[in-house]
Amino acid sequence: MILAAGLGTRLRPLTNDRPKALVEIAGQTLLEITLLRLRACGIREVIINLHHFADMILDYLRMNHDFGMRIAISREEILLDTGGGLKKAGWFFLEDPTRSAEPFILHNVDVISTIDLQRMLEFHTERQPLATLAVQARKTSRYLLFDPQLQLCGRRFGEDHETESIDHQHAQALAFCGIHVISPRLLTMMQEGVFSIIASYLQLAARGEKILAFRADEYYWRDLGKPEAVVQAAQELKQGVLLP
Repeated sequence: MILAAGLGTRLRPLTNDRPKALVEIAGQTLLEITLLRLRACGIREVIINLHHFADMILDYLRMNHDFGMRIAISREEILLDTGGGLKKAGWFFLEDPTRSAEPFILHNVDVISTIDLQRMLEFHTERQPLATLAVQARKTSRYLLFDPQLQLCGRRFGEDHETESIDHQHAQALAFCGIHVISPRLLTMMQEGVFSIIASYLQLAARGEKILAFRADEYYWRDLGKPEAVVQAAQELKQGVLLP
């Protein structure tokens, strides 16, 4: 699933007349970059949640013949946030009973990376957590906390480093990359509504569910939430940071 419903307010003025999914870097839209990354990993079926300028994205996909993939749409009349958006689109992962136990990738449209998605899927399959989160040791305003076994145990945010934690005595603060591998059984644990998936992860971790970190420090990653980040990413791509 690609999360692409947001308003893209941090990307203005680039998003004054288009959704953030159609902002371009070096001639490619963020949506195209994400779809091609998933396709290179062997994925051929994707659902995208839409809200802001939804019809523009539908026209874009039609014009590009869905990039040779099966693409379903989950249209949100009101923004449901990451957790609510996934819950609404959950039917897509449960419609085929023979495949309803297979893990799936959840990917923000406004991040680009060279994170090895196949390796991340293998990590998840070997350990069988409820969810696996790609993380890095870098500066951010919102950290997730993980214990020595890479189990989610809290978060830290804000200028005052406010902490919510199950047990943070030995926890390491890591930055989330906006890429998850998720076991479909998570969908049955989520209520409908407007909510953050990170909040759900923290609640589930507090109940003993396994939410693990996948260390992605060796890979290129960039958040494209601001215009200056788009410019920087374009320069980095020209300097040899290659995406599939």
